Amino acid sequence: MSPSLDEKPAGRGRGDFSRRDFIKGGLVGGAVAAGSMGAFYFGYGAAEGHPIRVGVLGTGDEGSVLLGAINPEYVEVKAIADIRPYNVWRAFNGDQEALGPRPGLMSVYGWPTETEARRHVKVYGAYQELLENAKADGLEAIIIALPLHLHAPAAIAAMKMGLHVLTEKLMGHSVHECKEMCRVAATTHKHLATGHQRHYNILYEEAMDAIRRGHLGAIHYIRAQWHRGNMPGSDSWQMPMPKDVKPTDSQAAALQKTLDSWKRQLASARGRDIDVWAKKVAQKEMQLEDYVLKTIAKEQGYEDMKFKAGKEVYDRPAAEELIRWRLWQRTGGGLMAELGSHQLDAASIFISAMHGGVKQHPISVMCASNRPIFGLDREADDHVCCIYEFPAPGYNSDPKSFDNSKRIGVQYASINGNGFGGYGEIVYGTKGTLILARETEKTIYRDESASKVKTSAGPAALDTQASGAAQTAEAAAGPTNVSRGYREEIEHFAWCIRVNPNNTDPDIQPRCYPKVAMADAVIALTTNIAAEQGKRIDFQESWFDPDSDETPEGMAPDVTRYSS
Repeated sequence: MSPSLDEKPAGRGRGDFSRRDFIKGGLVGGAVAAGSMGAFYFGYGAAEGHPIRVGVLGTGDEGSVLLGAINPEYVEVKAIADIRPYNVWRAFNGDQEALGPRPGLMSVYGWPTETEARRHVKVYGAYQELLENAKADGLEAIIIALPLHLHAPAAIAAMKMGLHVLTEKLMGHSVHECKEMCRVAATTHKHLATGHQRHYNILYEEAMDAIRRGHLGAIHYIRAQWHRGNMPGSDSWQMPMPKDVKPTDSQAAALQKTLDSWKRQLASARGRDIDVWAKKVAQKEMQLEDYVLKTIAKEQGYEDMKFKAGKEVYDRPAAEELIRWRLWQRTGGGLMAELGSHQLDAASIFISAMHGGVKQHPISVMCASNRPIFGLDREADDHVCCIYEFPAPGYNSDPKSFDNSKRIGVQYASINGNGFGGYGEIVYGTKGTLILARETEKTIYRDESASKVKTSAGPAALDTQASGAAQTAEAAAGPTNVSRGYREEIEHFAWCIRVNPNNTDPDIQPRCYPKVAMADAVIALTTNIAAEQGKRIDFQESWFDPDSDETPEGMAPDVTRYSS
């Protein structure tokens, strides 16, 4: 299998311009005017011919983000599938509390009403129904934004039916499932991409370019974090339960108060504000009711459970496992799968820049995780703190070799209960420091002397007058509103299908193709095992090989367990 595009040496964008020249040379405006910055910057072509006909499985929070990122010149959404009427409503009308990232299909395609939109887009309940009708609907590909435990069965079923697949991260719920997905992609000759969008983020490409050019010197340490202020009663992963399913749910009670407030706003609204508040009220009513979940959750395999600790008992209905799937081991992968996988992917991207663009696998991981804030209403831990070792240039795996110590330390922490610092990565080199914040801001400090964080009433700021010489901060050149990469990953996926439909050209692949995506899954899922076992784990290269039956969980892949 050929290297992915991100594993090749620092490439050229359009024509003879380097990517760095592309940003600094003022070409961005023209690219945007032409419809796709990504097509110019990342080297794929403009949309040609008919847009790829796509079905979308799962239109919840992340699925709605992907729908909002679609460029109609590249993708035509022909069908969607979701068992929740609330999610279907948001898919068409947009999320009224987050219209920026989730504008809805009506906005994306310019349809004036939901009735008109439904003339273009078929709606299914269970994802299996969409797949059964994929051929009749003329689909060429699917986008998967289902709960994590459904990624492998949905992707494998789709590829066996002749459909290309873009699945949200994490690639799969276990490494053996990821290997099964890789093998089916290889035998069916279908594109299988995974949504680690940093592979399509210009700032991360620019960071790689800075590292390759030696601006930071030798990279020897990376620190990353994702801090969130989630607390009991206000947890973004603990979505409100429909009142008919769980009347005592605190999140639902808060949602009801919001609905009552918005109804008062609607009653007093005038002019265009009437439409705005009417949609807000309609969305909240759909969310509170979600009338089908009481029965359909069990029909779709979700389970009632009781969790006990001493005298305390927590009853979890099947619908709660569905709605809050990130919180449960059977359906999700916790902080590492949902957040940490992105940032360890970023760390490996930075480190690859020191190795001629070849993606590097970690050597070892140690992890501590705990749950000091939340109670029995979840299995996912509140906090996770990890230390990894990656190979530096010249690393020798022979334990007797002096070069065995040539390692790069990577520290990662994700916490709830305090959002100070937000999320981002800091890359430490012998000549400077690079800071990437929220996937949208890049700063380089051209000096190796220590910086300190000073606190104030506002956000934390880096004090550039630390001991030693003052550092010089260089903000990233280029556009002020940087795409996080969702739009570009979907465009490139569609372009690869149109240009290389039989997946026979190894040079035309999504940037996060199966082997790359599986490596990110191996890191995240092995970290979960290290946390559970409370010990250091040394990574085995066989775990990263799709053709090997070795996995960190000890279960061999078996594609025969999926029905044809």
